[in-house]
Amino acid sequence: MSGLLGGREILVVEDEVLLRKRLAAYLESQGAACTAVGTLAEGRNALENLPLDYVLADVNLPDGLGLDLIEVAIEQGDIPIVIMTADGGVKVAVEAMKRGASDYLAKPFDPQEVPLVLGRAESGRRQRRLKRHRNLPAGSVSSDEGLFFGESLDVFRGQLQKVIEADRRLSDKLPPVLIEGETGTGKTSVARWLHANGSRSDKELVVVNCAALPEQLAESELFGHEKGAFTDAKQARIGLFEAADGGTLFLDEIASLSPGLQAKVLTAIEEGRIRKVGSSKQIEVNVRLIAASNRSLKELAEQGDFREDLYHRLNLLSFVIPPLRERGDDALRMAEHLLVNLARKYGYKDAAFSERCRRWIANYDWPGNVRELEHEIERALVLGDPRSLEFLGMPSVSSSSEEVSGSEGGDWLNPAWELPEEGFSLERAIDRLIDLAIEECDGNVSKAARRVGVARDYIRYRKGKRGKKD
Repeated sequence: MSGLLGGREILVVEDEVLLRKRLAAYLESQGAACTAVGTLAEGRNALENLPLDYVLADVNLPDGLGLDLIEVAIEQGDIPIVIMTADGGVKVAVEAMKRGASDYLAKPFDPQEVPLVLGRAESGRRQRRLKRHRNLPAGSVSSDEGLFFGESLDVFRGQLQKVIEADRRLSDKLPPVLIEGETGTGKTSVARWLHANGSRSDKELVVVNCAALPEQLAESELFGHEKGAFTDAKQARIGLFEAADGGTLFLDEIASLSPGLQAKVLTAIEEGRIRKVGSSKQIEVNVRLIAASNRSLKELAEQGDFREDLYHRLNLLSFVIPPLRERGDDALRMAEHLLVNLARKYGYKDAAFSERCRRWIANYDWPGNVRELEHEIERALVLGDPRSLEFLGMPSVSSSSEEVSGSEGGDWLNPAWELPEEGFSLERAIDRLIDLAIEECDGNVSKAARRVGVARDYIRYRKGKRGKKD
């Protein structure tokens, strides 16, 4: 039987034989595997040796208090434990909650109340797992004040809206979404927008940077593990697939996962089931998966560097975000959008770009895409004049081309030089000028950038682009 209790391992620690048998029979009728014992010692032994999901423990046991099992349950992997108390045991219930119990049941109670109480306990455990995850580098992303699409992404936005409309008609078993694009184009922001505007906006969004997961811990992080599954597995742990159950799981840089993990992700998508490391049982999960990659998964699959079956499963609803340099006037519109949000963050009401900075934004290639643009704006707000913003990487006025042409040195171009009839490569000329500037500046890239009137990042972009061609 499926549902909350289906396939779960539940421990009942109850001195009263009839109640113990009644609870065990009901739990097993709901698809759970139940271990029922009558003493504190037996309960402690079961907690320390069985892969349990929940514990129901009476307060008064022949050899001690059931409250003493709370600490054991927490140590064994934050196993939710519900304390059963007799009438008038409010003080005991409060004490149990203070010590870490997930909930309590006041006797007498109907066994049908148990799934509701365990459901609350499971929700609390997931929230604790997610809270810990949010403190990890893998889950840390900057918050967005909203997603800017611009005119260049009108079609893209319309397609995303159709996905959201389809989601609302399905409501369950939502198909995966694949977002591709260069680093910094805003893949995480799109994933957040899809979740916030979709049918699961009231549920959890879990963001995982797969590239930041240590290879030896990635499987445990995503799928969880049982106590003793490996050397350092001193406690059981739920994975992020399980923590995101009912909500959305965003796997950024999915191509960083090993082929074995890619296979497990495929199983989770197709069957809606996962298996913890060290466990023989499967757990049902209902997760909307959004995957992202800064490399073409199709090309990686053709090269044998990504599982072809997983690529085809993800390619059902796939989108490519173009780099900022290909979005025309939207680069400047994006900058204005980001400036409004960042100015609000820092408390500036009259922040604005200088005219020279606006021209720079429109003409620069932005190799780091939206992320680079956002960082430049924030840096300028903090270190510059908010009323006439200029980026620190921009050439100074005295060294800009518009000033050099009118300086004492006159025009730098030799008037006797003519374009060759066979043609001329501007790209090679730019690279040659950059190399000359770096050589004259003894390898100092920042100084060389100022000499040729460009940002330091532009020189790095040009050299990186040349390296890829080589």
